[in-house]
Amino acid sequence: MKKGTAITLLTFFLAFIHVNAQEDKMNPVTKIIEEIKNQYTPDKRVAIFEITAIDSANVFTLTGETNIPEVKEKLLNNLETRDLNFNDEIRLLPEPDLGDKIYGVVNLSVANIRSTPAHSAELATQTLLGTPVKIYKKAPGFYLIQTPDNYIAWVDEDGVTPMNKPQLDEWLNSGKVIYIKEYGFSFSKPTEMSLRVSDLTAGNILINLGEENNFYKVKYPDGRIAFVEKNNCENFITWLSKKNPTEADIVLTAESFMGIPYLWGGTSAKGMDCSGFTKTVYFLNGIVLDRDASQQVNTGILVDTKTGFQNLRAGDLLFFGFHATDSTKERVTHVGIYIGDLKFIHASGRVKINSLDKNAEDFSEFRLNHFIRAKRILNSIDENGVSSMKRNKFYLGEM
Repeated sequence: MKKGTAITLLTFFLAFIHVNAQEDKMNPVTKIIEEIKNQYTPDKRVAIFEITAIDSANVFTLTGETNIPEVKEKLLNNLETRDLNFNDEIRLLPEPDLGDKIYGVVNLSVANIRSTPAHSAELATQTLLGTPVKIYKKAPGFYLIQTPDNYIAWVDEDGVTPMNKPQLDEWLNSGKVIYIKEYGFSFSKPTEMSLRVSDLTAGNILINLGEENNFYKVKYPDGRIAFVEKNNCENFITWLSKKNPTEADIVLTAESFMGIPYLWGGTSAKGMDCSGFTKTVYFLNGIVLDRDASQQVNTGILVDTKTGFQNLRAGDLLFFGFHATDSTKERVTHVGIYIGDLKFIHASGRVKINSLDKNAEDFSEFRLNHFIRAKRILNSIDENGVSSMKRNKFYLGEM
């Protein structure tokens, strides 16, 4: 063997040993990080835990960020108990550059929330005017926020008004009105003939400054003043105090959206996807559901459908998708609301009604074949993963 070739092979061999030694040292740390992540923050839609470890001179440097101090503490404690040397450079969110304005209130009738800070990014979800949020980060033109359903994504900076805690508390404690009509407008003066201030949609919440000529004088989170027709609104506290919804309430609200077009990521009367539809229906009855069908299926009480649909009640959520196999996990891909007589209402192309009855004109063979399970929400308010607005930590200012 030539000398040069031997040296090259030796160098490669030593480098291979070095890399494998580094990997051996990294394995326990990487494993602990993954274990903590899987145990405490398995769903990146509702929690931030992006931590990596870098080995340098037998000392591990932990970098990345999380929004949950308790989980960071568990990670560090776990590493300490293993006698592993490390430097902690994990950033806790909210980021310091935000100062004390780590809260906010949604400032548009419907704010579009995207998967990344770009207008071209996927529409992850939406949230409504007057919704309190937590702010974690800022990027050019966008804020990373968390909404009352715990969803975390990016909103256009015009979509939210940043606030400190006293400002948020002032907003939450002020007298407010909630807009109850599916769609409408606010005006610059107490007349429909005046200049419009903005559009409005069902579920929008504004501060009430008084009444003029059958209009409420209202204030937006950013301080804009406008007028809204009284018969399109209710006093927010009065509205909320009445929200102990019945099956009939859920069905009536659901049917009010008949024909609204499907919109991926939509959660408003302007357009909605399947879980955005169920979420909006329940929100307008004072209940905060998780954002996605794959999350909603883990809430509420299981309804026994093993022998048929006789145990279903109006308002139950019906979940559809693909059952688990030997090689694949279960996938929940669609959700609708049961309204009785084997019929359900859902957003699929548009909000419409289909039936599980094979003899019905509106029978959906596809949905029947892909039915997974049913969950009852109305018996689980403030338990089993279902939160009322009255006790939701965001509406209480405790996020």
